[in-house]
Amino acid sequence: MNGTLFVVATPIGNLEDIALRAIKILKSVDAIACEDTRKTGMLMKHLSLSDPNMQEDYAKTRLISYYEQNEAHRIPEIINSLKNGLNIALVSDAGTPTISDPGFKLVRECIREGITVESIPGPSSVISSLVSSGLPTDKFLFIGYLPKKEGKKIKLLNEFKCFKTLKQIHPTIIFFESPYRLLKTLGNMKEIFGDIDIVICRELTKVYEEIRREKISNSIEHFSKTNPKGEFVILFNFF
Repeated sequence: MNGTLFVVATPIGNLEDIALRAIKILKSVDAIACEDTRKTGMLMKHLSLSDPNMQEDYAKTRLISYYEQNEAHRIPEIINSLKNGLNIALVSDAGTPTISDPGFKLVRECIREGITVESIPGPSSVISSLVSSGLPTDKFLFIGYLPKKEGKKIKLLNEFKCFKTLKQIHPTIIFFESPYRLLKTLGNMKEIFGDIDIVICRELTKVYEEIRREKISNSIEHFSKTNPKGEFVILFNFF
């Protein structure tokens, strides 16, 4: 009998946000496929310290390095283990796996092979930023990271302007941005959309959580004076 692949969401910052079911699954699986074994090891250590009775269970759980650059040869290994009856959890560095993180290809291959995939829901910076933004939540479009190349990024941003003319669909648009490209992207947005209202979120659930609701020009002024740090989530809606 095949094992099960559990897609387990982990905290995006505050470790207390992990779900009780996620703890149970991480304790019981035979192995955990993770982006960074060091970060997942730290989470496991935190969980074991919070419950001394679980220390032995967590200590014996095998951590499998699984990230974008090695997933091509990891997938057959994991599939083989699942076919041999092992249960495996898939986690990312933070948040819900496969959302702008590795894992989609593994899930797809499991489905092709008739292996059960179960989602263990939990934290997501996309949803956390949306519900805190004050922007409409009934319809939203998540883009992930914008293209790194300037030409492709500008082309994609220009395509968003179609939502200005649609009568029925006015989604809140959400995407991630690196601190190293933030100011350049904000400048691109202001040039293409004008000085619209946007929401910028960073360090969600952490001590220095910041949610800014302002004009693009205000964001540019702020981050020109304050060095951008952390992963940024940018949201806007034309209506």
